[in-house]
Amino acid sequence: MTVRYYTKVLTNEGVMRESRYEETMLRRVGHVWVERVLPPASKLADKHQDKPSNQAAANSASAKKVALKVHDHEAFNPVMIPRHVMFENGKTRLEYVDSSTRQVIAVPASEYDNVNFDGSWVNAYFLVDPKQVATLPLAKRKSDVAGAVWRERDNGEVFQRVLWDEKRQIPLIVESGDKAGRFFNRFEVNVASSLRRELPWQQLKGYGQKEYADFLD
Repeated sequence: MTVRYYTKVLTNEGVMRESRYEETMLRRVGHVWVERVLPPASKLADKHQDKPSNQAAANSASAKKVALKVHDHEAFNPVMIPRHVMFENGKTRLEYVDSSTRQVIAVPASEYDNVNFDGSWVNAYFLVDPKQVATLPLAKRKSDVAGAVWRERDNGEVFQRVLWDEKRQIPLIVESGDKAGRFFNRFEVNVASSLRRELPWQQLKGYGQKEYADFLD
């Protein structure tokens, strides 16, 4: 499936800031795999960053060690490489997979905040908590999707709307914002028509194992 995110914020200075990005998501029992959709320009820029900026310094042994250390820091960007969330024996585990270096980077729970992960398996798998969705009143708005219903809460100042697919147990649209137009958040899920059979977490044979701490000073 594909998830498209959109955010709009009006600052106190009167500046409207908007952001859009897209991710692919694959989920199975006990596994969620998420990848950011990157434009070709982003990948090209990332390659340029790997080149040494000072050729003379790069020729010295000490500079090479520093360059390798810096490269390690730059190489691990949790936005740029796939995120793999697992749920085993009642516990959530998180790792990132870097195909360019053939490494799996394990992230401990104590570092989840640093990679913008809330630690919730429910949120990772369903995107929003189904129990919280169930507390939203059914909306009068009719759904164009078979098996999906709109739920909405509006207190006159802020609102939250969810188009929930009962069969697939996933939100198709989630919107929230305020009536004054100061902020608006939306994400939309497009579910693939066919089931993907090749699972990326089963294709990691030969990958090295690293810890998140390996990238810290």
